Amino acid sequence: MSSPSILRREFRYTYFNATLILIAINAVVFAITNLFPRSFIYLSLIPAAVLEEGWVWQPFTYMFVHANIRHILFNMLGLFFFGTAVERKVGSKEFLLFYLLTGTLAGIFSFFSFWLSGNAMTPLVGASGAVYAVLFAFAVINPRARIYFWGIIPIPAPLLVLGFTLIELFSEIFGQGGNIAHLTHLAGFAFAALYFPVRHGVNPIKRLLIR
Repeated sequence: MSSPSILRREFRYTYFNATLILIAINAVVFAITNLFPRSFIYLSLIPAAVLEEGWVWQPFTYMFVHANIRHILFNMLGLFFFGTAVERKVGSKEFLLFYLLTGTLAGIFSFFSFWLSGNAMTPLVGASGAVYAVLFAFAVINPRARIYFWGIIPIPAPLLVLGFTLIELFSEIFGQGGNIAHLTHLAGFAFAALYFPVRHGVNPIKRLLIR
């Protein structure tokens, strides 16, 4: 029997609470960018800085930078609740690969999107692209799960993904939501959807349609 390709080669299952490590890194970076405001510019994703200054790390580092307390709190709560469940299911190494890869790809997509739309000087920050990918993964892994919206209304996980997708599409098309990077969120969903068939040979749409 032939060995699996490098793309399909599975990690040995280990669990070391990578979710909390990621949350801690985000908290440390948030403290650093507030103590040393110049670091916010170095770590954010600014297409012009990548092109003109050669700051090629920014499509990776942007996902650890946040604009304010509300921004980081919302993202880290999402990462904690959904990330913990996904990590326990797939293992910490697989989860880290998924989180960092989808977040970086969402950053690269946003880089081209910002650049081509004439927003090369606009900084992009936040873990939202990666967190949206984690939400998608949660729904694929747990298609029958119910998420209590505002702690009251039970919503099936796949329906929540669909709802967020429609909201982001509507907001992007009609310019709603202020400075929120809706395309980055959608990119998180899209790259998560690609990850499952490429890495695991799993059709995420079929999984989301399980009743």
